[in-house]
Amino acid sequence: MLSFIVSEALVDLRRAGRVGVSAILLITLSLTALGGFWLLSLNLGRAVGQWRDRVRVVVFLREEPSTAALADLTRRVEALDGVQRVRYVGKAEALRSLRQSLGSQAGVVDHLPRNPLPASLEVTPAEGSTTPEATRALAGRLAAFPEAEEVQGGAEWVEGLARWQRLFQIVGLAVGAVLALAAILTVTTATTLVLHARRAETEIMRLVGASESVIRLPQLLQGMVQGLLGAVVALALLEAAYAVGAPRLEPLLQLTLGLARAAFLSLLQILFLIAGGALLGALGGLLARGRVTV
Repeated sequence: MLSFIVSEALVDLRRAGRVGVSAILLITLSLTALGGFWLLSLNLGRAVGQWRDRVRVVVFLREEPSTAALADLTRRVEALDGVQRVRYVGKAEALRSLRQSLGSQAGVVDHLPRNPLPASLEVTPAEGSTTPEATRALAGRLAAFPEAEEVQGGAEWVEGLARWQRLFQIVGLAVGAVLALAAILTVTTATTLVLHARRAETEIMRLVGASESVIRLPQLLQGMVQGLLGAVVALALLEAAYAVGAPRLEPLLQLTLGLARAAFLSLLQILFLIAGGALLGALGGLLARGRVTV
């Protein structure tokens, strides 16, 4: 019985002709659009998580403190709410960092009459305190210290990145939903045409006692096959685009977002897209079942 249903579904798929191919193409487009925006959102999410870990608030000190004064200042800063860690950067260490950052131009530093760089405290906000509001509040409390000359740092840039991530998610879902609706309607049309073509054959099957499930299941299976084909083609297009585009974009990602590599969809996300394609096709087959009376 199962082999009969499968063979009937494949025959129906051939009968659907160009309309059936159009349904596969629309499912491919909807899943490719969804997967493409998903890829962008995935990599932006990685960048947001990475940069949240790097958020620092820097307190530039009026003068380099003594050992005892530094211990007291560090203790008071660590006692503030929302502070995870405090690191002291002395004037000498700041100058060494400047030399390293200048590279081949480091000789310029040797001509300075004195070390102009201030000592500072690098304050790492606690987990959950890296939002713009929390870092601004922390910067305000640090600026109130009499030893503080200036306070810099915050999480506005990271939050801007997070907003772009959410925007890509919303746009991806919206575009994917519109294309998915078109794909469902096209699968419904293809299946309906097949039902009309099989009208006489279906009547004969009923006369010899075939059940409704035996008559209707091939249409449902036909839609699922169309959906699975569309999902496989969509994943192949995404994989090809990733293989070609990722090596070219990774230097730019490293420079702008700090990501060494662009990530592809996980196995779970790939399975979700395949299941989504099968579901779209199945919905089209079910709707056709409801529209046609044979």
